[in-house]
Amino acid sequence: MQIYFPIPFLLITLTLLLRAEERTPTDERQIKIWKPLSTALVILVCLLSLTRSGCAYDVPYTLLILGGLLFSMAGDVLLIFQAKPKAFLAGLVAFLIAHLIYISAFIYVQSSLELGLNGAGEVAAAVGVVLVGGVVYRYLSPGLGNMRVPVIAYIVVISAMVHRALAVALVYTGAMTQPALMVAGALLFYLSDAILAINKFRFDGQLPRGRSWNLMTYYAGQLLIALSASFF
Repeated sequence: MQIYFPIPFLLITLTLLLRAEERTPTDERQIKIWKPLSTALVILVCLLSLTRSGCAYDVPYTLLILGGLLFSMAGDVLLIFQAKPKAFLAGLVAFLIAHLIYISAFIYVQSSLELGLNGAGEVAAAVGVVLVGGVVYRYLSPGLGNMRVPVIAYIVVISAMVHRALAVALVYTGAMTQPALMVAGALLFYLSDAILAINKFRFDGQLPRGRSWNLMTYYAGQLLIALSASFF
């Protein structure tokens, strides 16, 4: 399928990005090339879903995922300069908006297919994401300083994104490919951001291979979410 065509190129650009990130000092010039290009390839995977034949539900979901990816690209660029507090905060806002768009996309799946609700399952999922979010916040708290409120807001929104992906999986009645991609993508995105935050606020950017693990889980998560547009 042509939706997979960009993936080998993504592996190449991601490898080059990781190489630039792991240099001492980091190769910022190379990062400025390979990071946006890697995200652009994920965007292409999403766009290629529009070339397949399918039901009318495909296009709105794809466009929502595309919007989330575009804001993510903005966040990617801003976080290249994350050592600057204003750039980091702006990147945080860009990703927060991306998560809000993903939440809208997941709600769209649930409502457009009239999947209904699994009340008990959603409550259990909510308890789980709240507990995990609380643990992450408690660990980050000593190093947050004046970023405390933005980080709390971000944890709430990304937790809601994971929750809405789980909510779809709980009630999906067809083949589980799409909800599985949504859930796995959302969880990897959450893990990626947790690694990024731990590296920044607890290790002052010196977590061993922290940037590499952050990028690998980030692009894996984004790729899976992008692929979910082809399995509606």
